[in-house]
Order: sequence, then C-alpha cells, then structure tokens
Amino acid sequence: MMRKNAIKQLRYKIALAMALILLSIGFGVMGYMLIEGYSFLEALYMTVITVSTIGYGEVKPLTDSGRIFTIVLIITNLGIFAYAISIITSILIQGDFFETYKTNKMKNRIAKLSNHVIVCGYGRNGKEACEMLRRNRIKFVLLENKGESLADLLSDDYMHFIEDDATNEQVLLEAGIKEAKGLITTLPNDADNVYVALTARELNQTLTIVSRASADSSVTKLKRAGADNVIMPDKIGGAHMASLMINPDIKEFIDIISGQGDEVRLDELSIERFATVFTGKTLHEMNIRHRTGVNVIGLKRADGSYEVNPDLHHVLNPTDKLILLGTIEQMERLRSIM
Repeated sequence: MMRKNAIKQLRYKIALAMALILLSIGFGVMGYMLIEGYSFLEALYMTVITVSTIGYGEVKPLTDSGRIFTIVLIITNLGIFAYAISIITSILIQGDFFETYKTNKMKNRIAKLSNHVIVCGYGRNGKEACEMLRRNRIKFVLLENKGESLADLLSDDYMHFIEDDATNEQVLLEAGIKEAKGLITTLPNDADNVYVALTARELNQTLTIVSRASADSSVTKLKRAGADNVIMPDKIGGAHMASLMINPDIKEFIDIISGQGDEVRLDELSIERFATVFTGKTLHEMNIRHRTGVNVIGLKRADGSYEVNPDLHHVLNPTDKLILLGTIEQMERLRSIM
C-alpha cells in the first residue's frame, strides 16, 4: 500500500509540473496574440524562445505593452521551470521513477502468467516454499508487504513479486488469483491466513490452497475457510528431529526424494494431460522405466485411493495419476517423449 501511495504522489508531482508548464505556454501564446496581434504560430514561437531564454530575435518589434508582458512571462516561468527541474532531479536522485518503472514492468509480467502458484509471506516458511518452487521450475508470484524482505529479490529476473498486503483482495487479483493453480499462505498470524484462504477460495473455486498454522485450533478454521492442506511447521520440525534419531538413514532418503536434494525427486503425472499417449495402455506397454529411467512407484485413482508399486498390467485411464521417482534428467526425458 505504501508503494502505491508513493507511485500516486510521483504521478501527481509529474502531472502538476507538466500542467504548470502547459498553462505557462498557453498564457504566453494568448498574451502575444492579444497584445501584439501575432498569429498562433508566431505567438507560440515567441513564447518558447522567451521561456527557454534562448534569445533569438523577436518575430516583430514589441510594443511597450509587449515588453512588459515578456518581462512578466520570463519572471513567472523562472519559478515554474525551477519547480519542474527540482521535481525531475528529485525523481532521478531518489529513484522514484525507476521504482515506478520496475513496478509497472513487474505488473505486466505477472499479468501474463497462468497456471502459477501464489506465495503469501516471505518469512522462513515462505522463503523455503519459493526456493522449492524455483527448483522445480514452477512459476510463482510472491506477496510480501515488508520491502526490506525483498531486497535480495530486486535483481532476480526469475522472481515475480508484489510488495503489498496479501490480505487485500485487490492484491490477490493483481497476482492473478483467478488464473493461478495454487496458493501457499505462510503469514505469521493465523487469522490472516484464514482470511487469505477464505478470500482466495471465493475468487477461485478450483484453487489448491496450502496454509501454515501455529495453533491446533486454527487447523479446523483454515479447513473451513477453504484450505486443502494445513501445515504446522513446529510439529513437523519436532517429528523430523525424532525421526532422524529413530531412523536416520530412512529419513535422509525421504528428504532426498521429497525435493530437498538437487538430483533425485518425486513427481506426479496426470494421465488426463497426456491422454493420447497413455489412455488404454498398460504400464508394461509404456515401459517407462526402460525408456526414461523413471520409476512408477505409485498410482492414484479417481476415487482418491492409492496403489503402491502398481500392477504393470493396469490399464491407464484419464482419471489416473502416476507417482514418479527419478532424477531431473530422467523426468525431462519422460516429458520429451510425450
């Protein structure tokens, strides 16, 4: 909101300076036409060379009234041009113009996005969510109202962000909530997360919403507000530490395949998106492991049930989703043959 106010003030200053200059030129043109009987072009020419203090010769010899008017015009415009120059100088020195340019450029980039994810908040959880999305090459828009938190993102061309309040409905619309496929809200206040989830669900019924929660009592509220999944970082952190004590190697392997490693990862593939390739065929016929190196370790059916290590003779249909395990290169190889 502060950024928007600054932009409005900048536009107001520029508009005021331009209006004063145009009024001054209009005043000069009218004056020379009425006092000296100049034509419009002659009056405009005389006004421009007068206010710019270039010093070219007069169009026609001036009368005493014309000379007095010229003196008034010069004195008046000295103040107007001094004010305009001070505005331009302050814009360049303070960087307001460039900040406005960057903001508008960012808005234009965001307006072109679709099927992206919106991340609300750039704290510890939000920062990790952005990094995970980046590693998986998923387009996302970050909403954060604390400008100092975004300092390291200003020079990153990959980042799409809006410095504003995520609880504002208009800000969600600017982030492309209606074209987005998902929203992650990691705001520190549970009440704010509830409000964001409620607003987002109202704006986009098909959106997948994942929210952070601090208190157990907030989980139910967030679910009612429209969140599909609610994560409690403190609980997960404690469980993670205990798991590392009980089964350290298993937990480390799970971390690697869940995306915390840079090489091996889990992924999912919707058959519906590639119906012409998969529909009616069995996993054995597709021979994904031999062709790409990717392992099919699970299958999700339309009723929400899962099958671990699915039968190779299972006939695929558009409502199925495959759970895959492989390296980044192997995943790219799979997509290249589809």
